[in-house]
Amino acid sequence: MKRTDGSSSNDDVPTGASASFPYDRITVERFRKSFPRARWSDELKAWFVPGKTAARRFNRWLEQELAGSNVHADSRGRDAYAFDPIVSKYLLVHQDRLEVQTPYSRSVVNTMRDVPFASWDPDRRAWTVPFRSYEQLHRRWAEIEAAAIRNEPEARKQRAAQRRGSPQDLASRARAIERRRRRYPLDPADLPPFGRPVMTRSFGVVVFVGCDGDSVDGEILRSHYSDLPDHHNYVWGRWRPADLDELIKTWPSRSKTKIDGAVWWQPTLDDLRAARKMARALERRRTRLRTITRR
Repeated sequence: MKRTDGSSSNDDVPTGASASFPYDRITVERFRKSFPRARWSDELKAWFVPGKTAARRFNRWLEQELAGSNVHADSRGRDAYAFDPIVSKYLLVHQDRLEVQTPYSRSVVNTMRDVPFASWDPDRRAWTVPFRSYEQLHRRWAEIEAAAIRNEPEARKQRAAQRRGSPQDLASRARAIERRRRRYPLDPADLPPFGRPVMTRSFGVVVFVGCDGDSVDGEILRSHYSDLPDHHNYVWGRWRPADLDELIKTWPSRSKTKIDGAVWWQPTLDDLRAARKMARALERRRTRLRTITRR
């Protein structure tokens, strides 16, 4: 957990303090109950607590959280593990904590988020679980282990081999090829602003870079863009992915966006949050690859 002094030299910056601590659902619920006006900041990657005394109030809350660690609950968790241990290659047992390390699985992520006090360690790429949460982890372990086994590289390869050549596989390959072409049907009477992130039906938030005026073939429209309204004479627009800096600077739609019949629209806050999350993940992967290459 991180303390903050809440100081600021810019009069235009709202008075308050940033607050960050390892994510787990229970702690976040207690934090939001104690600080109902706190809001998450994507730019700071931390909570922002408004008010002149925010730093002092947060630091006092933090001290209470640290002092409130339930030693007895940890002891009970160790006893529960000794009596009925989880034996699995996905669970590492340390003196002061448990560590869950699996292949990436959305099911595992969702399940681990329901384990009280479990937190993600990005450096070790593993979930850290205190002993006090062992019984909750044990209840969910069959689900976690099954999802981990399904997502082992060899299991994924076998499923891919079984799908190869199926109608679903051919359709998926066709969609991937179309995405790599970086094109999208546009209504020539309602072109998007070039150079700014906008939301699309097929590819999420993108940045359009131009429109060459070439007509879209009807067969391609039916095959890959069947969700678009059919009352336009579409032309091809060219796009690129939006980078993280552009997404952070983009203001969301102020009102509820009506997308009935729209080909593109100003992204909502939820659209931008999803796009920023994907952009951050892509940047982390690129950073890891650069680090590995330098070695």
